[in-house]
Amino acid sequence: MTFNYSLLAASLFLCLSQSVQAANKDENAKSFSPPANSDMPRNVYWGDSHLHTGLSLDAGLFGNTVGLDEAYRLAKGEEITSSTGLPVKLARPLDWLIVTDHTDLMGIATDIKSGTDNILADPKGKEWHEGFKKGGREAGKAAFDLITNFAQMTLPEQILEDYSPGSEVFDGVWKDIVEAADRHNEPGLFTAFIGFEWTSVPKGFNLHRNVIIRDNADKALQVVPAVTQKPKGSTDPKSLYKWLEDYQNTTGGKAFAFAHNGNLSNGWMFPTEKTYHGGEVDMEYVSARAKWEPHYEITQIKGDGETHPYLSPDDEFADYETWDVGNLDITELKKPEMLKGEYGREALKQGLLLEKKFGVNPYKFGIGGATDSHTSLATADEDNFFSKSVSVEPSKERINHPFIESKLGAIEGYMITASGYTGVWASDNTREAIYDAIERKETYATTGPRMTVRFFGGWQYAQDDAYASNVAEIGYAKGVPMGGDLLGAAGKAPNFIISALKDPMSGNLDRIQVIKGWVDKDGKAHERIFDVAVSDGRKIDSNGRCKTPVGNTVDADTATYSNSIGDTQLATVWTDPDFDASESAFYYVRVLEIPTPRWVLYDKVRLGAEIPDESEVFTQERAYTSPIWYSPK
Repeated sequence: MTFNYSLLAASLFLCLSQSVQAANKDENAKSFSPPANSDMPRNVYWGDSHLHTGLSLDAGLFGNTVGLDEAYRLAKGEEITSSTGLPVKLARPLDWLIVTDHTDLMGIATDIKSGTDNILADPKGKEWHEGFKKGGREAGKAAFDLITNFAQMTLPEQILEDYSPGSEVFDGVWKDIVEAADRHNEPGLFTAFIGFEWTSVPKGFNLHRNVIIRDNADKALQVVPAVTQKPKGSTDPKSLYKWLEDYQNTTGGKAFAFAHNGNLSNGWMFPTEKTYHGGEVDMEYVSARAKWEPHYEITQIKGDGETHPYLSPDDEFADYETWDVGNLDITELKKPEMLKGEYGREALKQGLLLEKKFGVNPYKFGIGGATDSHTSLATADEDNFFSKSVSVEPSKERINHPFIESKLGAIEGYMITASGYTGVWASDNTREAIYDAIERKETYATTGPRMTVRFFGGWQYAQDDAYASNVAEIGYAKGVPMGGDLLGAAGKAPNFIISALKDPMSGNLDRIQVIKGWVDKDGKAHERIFDVAVSDGRKIDSNGRCKTPVGNTVDADTATYSNSIGDTQLATVWTDPDFDASESAFYYVRVLEIPTPRWVLYDKVRLGAEIPDESEVFTQERAYTSPIWYSPK
């Protein structure tokens, strides 16, 4: 018999090769390429969760002529033209966007501007049309008059009917909004969410919620969005929770709501005993709110909502972009006792108290930021700020007239806040991944800069873990990320990996702080601030505070600053020195930048604007993470 040695050698090599491949597959498939088969959130995706186009009734009357497609194009990084004819472009594109046009009176802004027959047939409608035609401040007055009639529920009956669900105009606008989101959604590149704003503002008390939908047009078009005006709507948040439940049951899809601007609710945003609508904060209420509102917009154009100096007297950084004149239309002035129901930090504390009472925490929310811009322009950078509405887009005079004014008081033009964005830790840039990350609270807010912030809590982190090259892997393996829960103390205090990397296009970092809230054995809520990492070699004292300011390099004549102070990165592993295993608690991180110019200073240098003496000209931009909660059980 003759052997074919070449064939035999090839066969042996093939068998050996297959054997090696099988062994490698068994031994290395899960270890050699860490990203393979992993859904660990490795990237932070930046977006604006609250933006209005000219389709919103107030935005349109303010003079916004920029539509849905242009809003998405700007967010994607294209240059467009604003309603006042100015070229505008983001310094960096966003990764995702939720257009949240007001659902009440959908389509009315377009018809008021054009003066349709049904608008001109009503005296109020004609008045609004004439105001819009005059433009500028007159258009602004017309818009605020419409908002006031809306808030006080004194809209003309026929006009209300013409722009409610079921009308041809209303349903057509909703279809346009849904189809535009699907048209601009590019999985993996840019996420355009379908959403809307449910604009509850009874008697001027801001109870607004935005809604984010996880699904595509095929599901979203099976419904029409919720409204607040009677007879087809209600200002009670319970009606929105019912809409969300009906949406999921009808379509098989997913959606949730998130509130904003509790600072303009005059105490009603975070109730602890009675709700505005006469209901009780009972088991039904806390359960529904916990289920349908897993997120809160803590900073935006209408002021910062983290805390207030009255609530946090020991926090020297508490008085930041504070709006505390009154409710949304300043028909009722603010009283100190109202503040408890308005700010995010206090709500987190009150949530712990309600959890002790009901076993459910209604204010266990993740944290995000947004613009609430009514210009269609998602601009939150101080040096590229197109403000809240067309009437206050960049101009020499925008600082010097009130943004909101009534007989009782005013929000001055210089008080508008250039804020903010949401960073989302997600596995990829899709509707599903980003929605799920927001729902599980793996998010943080910034006032505009895109600093990179990681926050993990656990029981066994080592100090070196904060500087490891695989800090995320360690964070997830040994504990939970921002938005997570720590259960069972095991006889020792929790520790936390915290790291922050500066935005390369913004200021250096001043410090990292941990804000802790807890409920003691007597059922009283407390808060404490810890400086856990500070720049420039400054010292943290025995009370956990650094009282030495970072300094200020802002040049008021040129609107410039120097990154000669502060650090580019701060990181630490911090252990709670006051931990009591029997006390429920939460922890969140606040990161502060060094002082940089505020938008009014850019207006002075670029446009020659005169800045009032009482206006702040520099700011310390910041980030707020979602909390990590500890429960004894």
